[in-house]
Amino acid sequence: MSQHVPASAFRIVAAPATVAAIADHQVRVVRSFDLPTGLFAATVALYFAFLGVMAATFADQGLAIPMAIFSIYIAMAFGTPAMWVRMKPRHAAKPPTWSRFMSDGVDTLTGRLDGRGAAAQVLMLPVLILGWGLIVAAIVAAL
Repeated sequence: MSQHVPASAFRIVAAPATVAAIADHQVRVVRSFDLPTGLFAATVALYFAFLGVMAATFADQGLAIPMAIFSIYIAMAFGTPAMWVRMKPRHAAKPPTWSRFMSDGVDTLTGRLDGRGAAAQVLMLPVLILGWGLIVAAIVAAL
């Protein structure tokens, strides 16, 4: 709900801040997504496992280039955020350790989520994709 603020409550500033004062301001940046590095590594491993299952199932020379493109895409998709965390100015917080993540959890749009729930939510899609790949491999092997 909005609240009316009378004009008399506003503060008038005599002069804007100088460029030197603005340039001296320290920026506090958090880029770790509040997720441990191991969770990202597990996600990458599951995606590469899916590619491995597909490469083994449909072993063909014609698929070498698409598999290389998929591998480069996955490396870029997770390598860019990894480089982003190391970018300057230094970020204010390091990614949490696995034990701290499991005990503290993470804030989401719908509320606080414990570590197990957050890990399950992050890993759900890669696990389902790998499961789908294994089912496809089983079907191809049965034919």
